[in-house]
Amino acid sequence: MEKFGEIIINLSDLIWGAPLLILLLGGGLYFLFLSRLAPIKYIGHAIQILRGKYDDPEEDGQLHHFQALATALAGTVGMGNVSGVAIAITTGGPGAVFWMWVSALIGVATKFFTCSLAVMYRGKDSAGEIQGGPMYVITEGLGKKWKPMALFFSIAAMLGVLPLFQANQLTQAIGDIFIEQNGLTSSFTSNLIIGLCLAAIVALVILGGVKRIGKVTGRVVPVMVVVYVIAILFIILSNTDQIIPSFLLIFEDAFTGKAVLGGSLGAIIITGVRRAAFSNEAGVGTAPMAHGAAKTNEPIREGLVAMLGPIIDTIIICTMTALAIIITGVWKHSEADGITLTAEAFEQVIPYGSYLLTICVSFFALSTMFAFPYYGSKCLSFVAGARYQNWYHYAVVVLVVVGAVAQLKVVVSFFDLAFALMAFPTMISAILLSGHVKKAARVYFKKLELKQF
Repeated sequence: MEKFGEIIINLSDLIWGAPLLILLLGGGLYFLFLSRLAPIKYIGHAIQILRGKYDDPEEDGQLHHFQALATALAGTVGMGNVSGVAIAITTGGPGAVFWMWVSALIGVATKFFTCSLAVMYRGKDSAGEIQGGPMYVITEGLGKKWKPMALFFSIAAMLGVLPLFQANQLTQAIGDIFIEQNGLTSSFTSNLIIGLCLAAIVALVILGGVKRIGKVTGRVVPVMVVVYVIAILFIILSNTDQIIPSFLLIFEDAFTGKAVLGGSLGAIIITGVRRAAFSNEAGVGTAPMAHGAAKTNEPIREGLVAMLGPIIDTIIICTMTALAIIITGVWKHSEADGITLTAEAFEQVIPYGSYLLTICVSFFALSTMFAFPYYGSKCLSFVAGARYQNWYHYAVVVLVVVGAVAQLKVVVSFFDLAFALMAFPTMISAILLSGHVKKAARVYFKKLELKQF
């Protein structure tokens, strides 16, 4: 198993090189200029859509705009914001946060294009249910001859959306905080018991289907975000004199890499982009599967809603987590990694802060574990037929337990590898079909200016 773990880590490091960075960052810049910054200019309109101003219950789809974004955010606003940022800082230094920002800002345009296409080129599964996602964008937009690429994406996505990381980090939080801090010893057995409990909770929700997932995430995501943000703001505002120095450190280290990587600028950029992709998944392809199920016949409208994801996820929430870790200084003197490092920042400022973080993390991790199996089941449905999609749910329930007892570094590398494999077909198909989004956007924004909606 150790040898297998080393292979996963090495493959992950290999694939996250220049070609993938060019595809994600270069592709995102291409989308940004092609749209003439339209996603940025229409953020206010996107918020109106999210509030339900343009909802029509008669339109095709399964989820309302808010539920679609909540389901997508459940897969992005989660452990990537708590553990992912901590991992970014410990492996790439504070400067990695800057490159997370760059990736997220570019990702706004990427989300706009990929999620507009998810509605524009929806297909039907073998049960006749309307579905969306990169696999349908590829087959419906590029043609059946491109189906091998769609199958490649689906198989990679079935691996990339397994909730192993969430189970791993939630188990680590419970073990380090509730068990270790109370004089007990966290062990394989305790991790296994926690994993079995998590698997039972996940089974109750995901076996209820997409509508239950949308309903649950629509309620849980706003609550978990508010609680976490209040706690983080308390930490930051308790150290106001350190806010500006922390930002200066992020900017300085972004171009020097001295804090951790000894001046390796390329390594720090790769670290930032990898963690941003893990956090907001712009260009990876999971969010288009949620937004492709939205109840709308206006692709551009859903693209506008989707583009809010990287702003909420990375620009706001990840930045707050990074500031808490940098301001408290725990990243300099602690041997901890992942969720435990963030917990130390909480504990330093807030009484029983690590316990509060564990509660927040429980919401983050569980909501992601509820959302991700929906994506995986859609991929299995595309590959093998809708009647087999529940088999993915059963597999997820079992693998939650595996994630709870696995090694963090191997789990992170596994998902980095899967996300990289997913990004290639997602970005290539979006670039090839980008002209259709540009044309539809021109028509949509003209109607909006003429108040025809």
